[in-house]
Amino acid sequence: MMEITIKSEAKVICGNKDGLHRYFAWPSVARLQDHSLAMVASGFRIAHICPFGKVVLCRSYDEGKSWSAPEVIMDTLLDDRDAGICTFGKSGVMVTSFNNTVDFQRKYGVQNPYTKAYLDLAEQKADHEKYLGSTYTVSHDGGKTFGDIGTLPVSSPHGPCVLNDGSILYVGRIYDGKNDSESDHIRCCRITPDGKAEYISKIADVEGLLSCEPDALQLPDGKIIVHIRVERQGYFTTYQSESYDNAKTWTKPHRLLDIGGGAPSHLLLHSSGTLVAAYGYRQKPYGIRVMFSHDGGESWETDHVLYDAEPTGDTGYPCSVELNDGSILTVFYGRENNDTPGELPCSGIKQIIWGF
Repeated sequence: MMEITIKSEAKVICGNKDGLHRYFAWPSVARLQDHSLAMVASGFRIAHICPFGKVVLCRSYDEGKSWSAPEVIMDTLLDDRDAGICTFGKSGVMVTSFNNTVDFQRKYGVQNPYTKAYLDLAEQKADHEKYLGSTYTVSHDGGKTFGDIGTLPVSSPHGPCVLNDGSILYVGRIYDGKNDSESDHIRCCRITPDGKAEYISKIADVEGLLSCEPDALQLPDGKIIVHIRVERQGYFTTYQSESYDNAKTWTKPHRLLDIGGGAPSHLLLHSSGTLVAAYGYRQKPYGIRVMFSHDGGESWETDHVLYDAEPTGDTGYPCSVELNDGSILTVFYGRENNDTPGELPCSGIKQIIWGF
C-alpha cells in the first residue's frame, strides 16, 4: 500500500484577492524545454461561469518555490476557460482552452449589470464568435512568446499529449461552442502545431451517462491510457479506456472509482515507473485524491487523500509534474471563501508538493 508524504503544504501560487476579478481555476502544469516549470489557468474571472476569463501563464525557475505573476496569453471576447499545456520538439509549447457562446453565458452565468453590459457589447461585435469553441495558441521559443489564437475540433482540460513518435494526440470531446448536447463521443485527433487535425477514432460512451474531460498518456510500451470524467444521475467518477494500436481502437471504458469517487483525473508517469493519477473529490471532506498503478494501468490503488481542507466542493482539476528530486508538484484550484449570499467567490490556483 502506497504512503503519501507531504513535502510542502498546499498554498496559493496564483490569484487575486483584491477587486472584483478574483476567481482563478482549471490549471495545468508542465516542464518546459529549459527545465523551468510553466503553469497555465483561467484567471481574472468573477465566478465559475462568467464572460471575463483569460488564460494566464506563470513560470517557476526554482522547482515551484516561487512563481512569476500571471501573464495573459489568451484573451478572446468570450470566456476563456480550462487551460491545458503540452511541450513538443526542441522549443514548442501548445496552450489550449475553450469558451462558450453569449447565449450560454446569459443562461448559466452570473447575472448582474456588469456582465449584462459586457455581453451586450460583445454581441455587437461582428467577430465575437471568431474563436468560438476549442482554442489554442503555440510558442516556438519555449514559451517566451505565443502566436495567434486558432481553433481545434476537440477539448479537454489539460490539453493534448505527445506520443512516443513525437506526434501530438488530442483526446477530447467534440466542441464547437454551440453544441449544448451531452451526447457527444470522446474523439481522438492527431493535430499539428499549425492547427491541422486528423480524426482517428472515438471512445465508446458509457451508456446513459455523460462522458467528458478525458486525459491521455502513452506508456513506453506504446499502450495509451485515457481517463474519462463520467457523470449524471448521482455519478461523478472516473472511467478508463486503453488503446494498443496508437489510438486507432479503444477498449470499452470501465469504472475505476465508486460512483461518487471523483473526477477529472490527470495522468503522470513517474520516473520510478509508477503511474500517478490525481483527481478532484467533491464530497466532504472536499479536496484532491490520488490513485497509483504499478502495472501500467491494469489495476489501481485508489482514494489516497492528498489534500482534504477545501471549504467548498468548487475545487479540483489537479495536474502534476515530477520535480528533479523525484517528488511531485500538483496544482489544482480551490476556493478562498465560502458560499456567502451576495458575495462573489474568490478562488486561487494552489500547489502541493509531495512524494510516495
